[in-house]
Amino acid sequence: MPFIRECIVTSIRDDQSIHIAPMGIHEDGEHLVILPFKPSATLDNLERDGTATLNYTDDVRVYAGCLSGHRDWPTCPTDVIKGVRLQNCLAHTELEVIDKVENELRPKYICKVAHEITHKPFHGYNRAQSAVLELAILTSRLHMLPQDKIQQEIEYLTIGYEKTSGPREQEAWTWLMEKIDAHANKES
Repeated sequence: MPFIRECIVTSIRDDQSIHIAPMGIHEDGEHLVILPFKPSATLDNLERDGTATLNYTDDVRVYAGCLSGHRDWPTCPTDVIKGVRLQNCLAHTELEVIDKVENELRPKYICKVAHEITHKPFHGYNRAQSAVLELAILTSRLHMLPQDKIQQEIEYLTIGYEKTSGPREQEAWTWLMEKIDAHANKES
């Protein structure tokens, strides 16, 4: 089973606007592998530019925001590749695509690290941050899961969230729950 880094991928669209997306990036020896779904902006940007940036953050609002329409996060230019990174990330990794394996659903972009730097120390996630990350992943799969499974997961995640959440986690949780509720209302 591959080791997966949960992070925020930034890339640049054809019109030079910035695309920000949460993704699980696979480690494969010395390479990192991006597996974007078809169709997606990340896939288009990788195909065109051959670069992307992985951003590591403890602000779980970024993950929740990408899934709920809150996407206005400050960015700045990267150091080596033509790209951008989250301005307030703890660390970032700049990637260059070196190979591609075609697939009907999720092509594999094999990347080498062009540059990697830590900006601030990572002190770990508390239970609420972990719960928000898991709720974000759940939210990205609403169309694939039955409503009772979604509800079971939410009940479990709520335990850790309620014990340790602060203002950032509460805002992120609210955004995601609004999206989940809208999905449930549409399904019923």
